[in-house]
Amino acid sequence: MPYVILALDQPDAQALREALKPAHLDYLSERQQRMLAGGAVLDEDGRAVGALIIVDAEDRADAERFIGDDPFAQGGLFASVRVMPWRQAFFDRRRTK
Repeated sequence: MPYVILALDQPDAQALREALKPAHLDYLSERQQRMLAGGAVLDEDGRAVGALIIVDAEDRADAERFIGDDPFAQGGLFASVRVMPWRQAFFDRRRTK
């Protein structure tokens, strides 16, 4: 079942995000077959301030493990994480670029 994961960074954590980013990208790359979509959540100035991932998970606990094992989470970047079941109703691939 798909789950949406919305993780928002600690305030003023840009340096920590940059330090953890290579390990985070490696982690996601190794698990990309499980992800339906994912990317950074941006502030109005275009800076990353969180992440949104839609992951194919067995259940909520599996989705929580997925984000909990992410180096961003392990490194203390996230101030909050929400994990919610998701049902696709519409997706327009033309608008993703």
